[in-house]
Amino acid sequence: MFPNDKERPDPDALLAQVQAQDRKAARGKLRIYFGASAGVGKTYAMLAAARKLQADGQPVLVGVIETHGRSDTAAMLEGLDVLPLKQVAYRGKQIAEFDIDGALQRRPPLILMDELAHSNAPGSRHPKRWQDVEELLDAGIDVLTTVNVQHLESLNDVVGGITGIRVGETVPDTVFDEADEVVLVDIPADELLARLKGGKVYKEQQAERASRNFFRKGNLIALRELALRRTADRIEDDVRAYRVEQSIADIWKTGAALLACVGPRPGGEHTVRSTARLASQLGTGWHAIYVETPSLQRLPAAQREHILKILKLAEDLGATTAVVSGHDIALATVDYARSHNLSKIVLGRAHPTWPWRKPHIKRLARYAPDIDLVEIGAPRNEAAPVARGASAADGGPDGEPDTELTRKRVLGYVTASGASVATALLATPLLAYLDLANIAMLFLLVVVLVAVRFGRGPSVLATCVSVACFDFFFVPPRFTFAVSDFQYLITFVVMLAVGLITGHLTADLRFQARVASHREKRSRALYEFARELSGALQTEQIFETTQSCIQRAFHARATLLVPDDAGRLLPPPAATTPREADAGARNHRAVLDVGIAQWAYDRAESAGLGTDTLPASRIFYLPLVAPMRTRGVLAIEPEHRRWMLIPEQRQQLDTFAALAAIALERVHYIEVAQNALVNMESERLRNSLLAALSHDLRTPLTSLVGLSESLAGSKPALAPAQLETATLLHDEALRMSALVANLLDMARIQSGEVKFNLQWQALEEVVGSALRASASLLHGHTVSTHLPAALPLLSFDAVLIERVLCNLLENAAKYTPPGSRIEIAAALRGAWIDVMVYDDGPGLPHGREEAVFEKFTRGERESAKPGVGLGLAICRAIVDAHGGRIHAAPSPLGGAAFVMTLPLGTPPAMPEPETEGIL
Repeated sequence: MFPNDKERPDPDALLAQVQAQDRKAARGKLRIYFGASAGVGKTYAMLAAARKLQADGQPVLVGVIETHGRSDTAAMLEGLDVLPLKQVAYRGKQIAEFDIDGALQRRPPLILMDELAHSNAPGSRHPKRWQDVEELLDAGIDVLTTVNVQHLESLNDVVGGITGIRVGETVPDTVFDEADEVVLVDIPADELLARLKGGKVYKEQQAERASRNFFRKGNLIALRELALRRTADRIEDDVRAYRVEQSIADIWKTGAALLACVGPRPGGEHTVRSTARLASQLGTGWHAIYVETPSLQRLPAAQREHILKILKLAEDLGATTAVVSGHDIALATVDYARSHNLSKIVLGRAHPTWPWRKPHIKRLARYAPDIDLVEIGAPRNEAAPVARGASAADGGPDGEPDTELTRKRVLGYVTASGASVATALLATPLLAYLDLANIAMLFLLVVVLVAVRFGRGPSVLATCVSVACFDFFFVPPRFTFAVSDFQYLITFVVMLAVGLITGHLTADLRFQARVASHREKRSRALYEFARELSGALQTEQIFETTQSCIQRAFHARATLLVPDDAGRLLPPPAATTPREADAGARNHRAVLDVGIAQWAYDRAESAGLGTDTLPASRIFYLPLVAPMRTRGVLAIEPEHRRWMLIPEQRQQLDTFAALAAIALERVHYIEVAQNALVNMESERLRNSLLAALSHDLRTPLTSLVGLSESLAGSKPALAPAQLETATLLHDEALRMSALVANLLDMARIQSGEVKFNLQWQALEEVVGSALRASASLLHGHTVSTHLPAALPLLSFDAVLIERVLCNLLENAAKYTPPGSRIEIAAALRGAWIDVMVYDDGPGLPHGREEAVFEKFTRGERESAKPGVGLGLAICRAIVDAHGGRIHAAPSPLGGAAFVMTLPLGTPPAMPEPETEGIL
């Protein structure tokens, strides 16, 4: 009798279910109010649900709500606890954003977060609001939020193609799929357009623009269909998860998913193509399976390869494919359909068969009366293929060539016959000591042994030969097939029946043991690979582990190709292990095509053997796709091409590749973390030294400057040589004091102690004061300014920006010969202003345009010019703190140019000049 939903659940599935429940118990619940577009009422529905929960006694906190000027939405906020927004400074403006720290400090049971796809202002903890929501959920806080269909990442381009407008703010589909609940908020397109005209969606001018662009009826209908379909897909996943959780085996016809059955008979391709067309017409997914029984294991290699090609065709047409092992094709098919909730089974029209054998469609109807059966008619002029369909064993190694299979099959039958005859000859001398019943047991033992070793067919032959030998050699009258006693006829029948049944059951057990052995090998290989990778701390260890494990598990040679910093794959090394030094490995490296591997890496798609991209290649190229990026390409050359077509083999290989990719990414980020830690410690030590040196040297240097100035001022009391020495001492003391001041400024800026005094002021004044302060340094140079006549006021700290200009002028004077030209210019560029200092000197070394802004970096290596390489680093720190940027470039005069870019902002309105009393 076919098993029902009272069967014992899968222990592994129950364990995974318990672990998932434990993880979800500590995490907050996420409910998404989902709609086709703005104005359908998502925020209103969320607020209505929050008010109901608050009325039931549950505390509710409003994190952020966007009313967009809608009075009815604003009215729903009355009586709810609203979290104050945080002000974030950006480009001279204050932007109100969600205060995640305040929310975590209050830890409400439930918080409302409108517009999940919103992008936070720069300077916020997370760039996206959905990331704020993830942190709230991890803290155990339940969240209600809203999102539109155009904001889903997977549908962003689809919506852009429909509406002509590409939305920049998106939410990953994983956030939507992993939500605990999705509530669809939907209204017809005509009703939404009426709300838009009535001013209930946007204000009048904005609504008029929206109705001409995004809010057109055709767009809204298409978006509504997308939202309904996406919600249906999400609900289908919920139904599947609930069936697994409750161990429900009955088919629920909530969808129209199809299951195509592929067999060894002709017509498999027609069945697959017909099912693909039917699934497209129904707008549903579909599966394709091949059930392998013990008798089908003996199919020729050509037939097995043809079946695998049909499964590959189904996979290319969008099906989920699998090779299922079982004794009964109909029973295994129904089991698969029930476990995947597939309500329709599609199979080809039955061919004429033996009258006592029921066709599969009748047996399917008996096993599963609740499943719809669709029979596909045969195509016209159908010709049997040269190689009929079949499969390899469930994930086992490739079959041998046809001649080898034939030889083994003939050997099995010959051995079965010879074993029965040999038993009769060996038992003949024992006739005087054993009863005929015991001798019959010896023949049954031979039947069992033959079934275990050679399978069902030889065991049937062994049974028939054993009965004949028992009759001829042992049953009176001996050495004839005549029977003197009718009871011996019953003995023959029973012996024949017991032999056939025993052989059949033994062959089935042998098949099950073989399938279990293959599955155990796959599981053990996966476990060993994961265990070895978990201890790998270097990329070379991952290479060696991956190559050795794939060699053992798949009987294939493998090579890992990793990219350089520019994203170009590097060729494999000559030999990384002794095993690779053999001729086979060298030949494998020789046939590698780095161009194909680069194609697979760039597109994150497999290529080569067994794929649609360059399938003639001997090597299969599989990209190593990690969560953050593609980490390389796994190149595999199998011993037999056929196993690349087996779905289970590909799935296991994909798992191996995923583990290797994650291991490579883990090692990469370990190196990044170690480098970051070393840099942090180095930076901390450097800052400590800067602070200590600047503070400890500042006081004696100040005294030295004062004393040298007094000494240089005593002209009558000093001889000319002494006066010159005093003047040089004073100049050097000033230079040393400036260097220490740079050290102190850098230490203060990096520690955050500098407080900016931002004021709206004219740039011309700061340029003039910087030129006056740098007059002694610019002696002997020609300095000119080119500033527009009507520059707007800028918001900056005048003292610090003057310091930037002084450092740039000092740098230009230091690295240019006397008589060189130095120019200061300014130009407006959109919402920015560029302030340039350039010269006609030797310029910067090629490739060091960015390096000169690093601390303790100078334009010339081992230069005799004074300085410690902090001036430009201070300039960058000050400009970055003002929200601008600075960079080096070639000068229009032929030397070096430094461009400082500052935001314009919105200056305050100037008061009108008074005209009263003027005649």
